[in-house]
Amino acid sequence: MDTKELEDLPNEDGDIEKGKARIIVELIEYEHNEVVSKSIMKKLTGSIDAMAFDTGEGLNEKTVPFDTYLQVIDGSAVIVVNGTATKLEIGQGILIPAHASSHVEPNGRFKLLLTIIKNGE
Repeated sequence: MDTKELEDLPNEDGDIEKGKARIIVELIEYEHNEVVSKSIMKKLTGSIDAMAFDTGEGLNEKTVPFDTYLQVIDGSAVIVVNGTATKLEIGQGILIPAHASSHVEPNGRFKLLLTIIKNGE
């Protein structure tokens, strides 16, 4: 195992190492016909995950009881919130309100950062 692999291993909480600068888009790689997810931080109050989607892959419609922020960090993606589709490019994000139905439609390869804030609802 090389040094880079050791540095990128999660700590005992499943998070990446705290206090160390990271290029988020490089924390996760594409895999053929897969959706790959890597936990950046997971707490009782919320979580941050990096996700990589291969061409043709997306996320099925769901409703989450917490506010969710989704930001594209590579490629582009179509996000549908309560039936309204929005195309996001690198650096753009969208706040999905608690209890809204949403899904991610395939739009080629893309990576995103998903942040869920549990607000006690």
